[in-house]
Amino acid sequence: MTSSYDAFVLVSFGGPEGPDDVMPFLRNVTRGRGVPDERLAEVAGHYRHFGGVSPINAQCRELLAALRPEFDRAGIDLPIYWGNRNWAPYLADTVSQLRDDGVQRALAFVTSPFGSYSSCRQYLDDIAKARAAVGDGAPVIDKLRHYHDHPGYVGPHADAVRAALATLPAGATRIVFTAHSIPTAMAATAGPTGGRYEAQLRETAALVAAAAAPDLPWDLVWQSRSGPPQVPWLEPDVTDHLRTLPGSGTTGVVVSPIGFISDHIEVLWDLDNEAADVAKQLGLDFARAATPGADPRFVTMVRELVEERLRPGTPRAALGTIPTWDFCDVACCPATRPRPATSA
Repeated sequence: MTSSYDAFVLVSFGGPEGPDDVMPFLRNVTRGRGVPDERLAEVAGHYRHFGGVSPINAQCRELLAALRPEFDRAGIDLPIYWGNRNWAPYLADTVSQLRDDGVQRALAFVTSPFGSYSSCRQYLDDIAKARAAVGDGAPVIDKLRHYHDHPGYVGPHADAVRAALATLPAGATRIVFTAHSIPTAMAATAGPTGGRYEAQLRETAALVAAAAAPDLPWDLVWQSRSGPPQVPWLEPDVTDHLRTLPGSGTTGVVVSPIGFISDHIEVLWDLDNEAADVAKQLGLDFARAATPGADPRFVTMVRELVEERLRPGTPRAALGTIPTWDFCDVACCPATRPRPATSA
């Protein structure tokens, strides 16, 4: 298979891999936002609860290990690289290695399926900054399209919801889908027509619910809010929403983090700890659905996204109706202040 691309790069958020990494990592994430160390120390406690290690880097390694044989089976002869926005391996170091290896043009897969500043545009900005830091000879790096409605993303989430439902006793069960909250101003400007982030997530939720349990009611709610309390963010928060459910007769809930591709700190802390504790206090049966991780269908999805770009005219696998495109306009998904202080 030949094309104008000569490398593949996995671009992810990054995360600490030991207790000493936690505060430097959080300072990287929040640099330029004026977040005091007191607030960072609070978030650092979430990481230290898990030994100071975010699972996200290990999950990236697992995905990379699965991609090489997947590419080989499809005849995709591209070397595979990996660079993070906020921790080693840093994206700028990866771009430098690409240049030194003679790469001219690379395809980037980012570990967020959706469109918004923090889940799309910020990755593009960080790629541009990394290229600028490397300077002359830095390869062109093109980001692959959004994949919120790809069967390789929807299918694993749907199976995970079914598996979680099977663990709950009979009763009035509801599915609660979660995603990272963002400022409402940012959500309103996400995409050329506005509102793309929330619209894509609602489409993913509808597709997963239809595949997993079409007869059950479901909601889309939010998690991991940060920033000044006076700034409006997408609501309701998952824990606030859970508190409303017993009054409507709900006895059990499956929480499905459809906004995330893997079980990193936000999933483990916000859902497995905080949301699970609230459900217990309320007497709700609770099960948290898994994320795709390195599910073979998700790995195949990455390969198919690469093939779309390598082979012009390749049909796009998409279950929804919201359009996606290969190249974003420079005005797409502008940042608003304050930016969300996400973790991984």
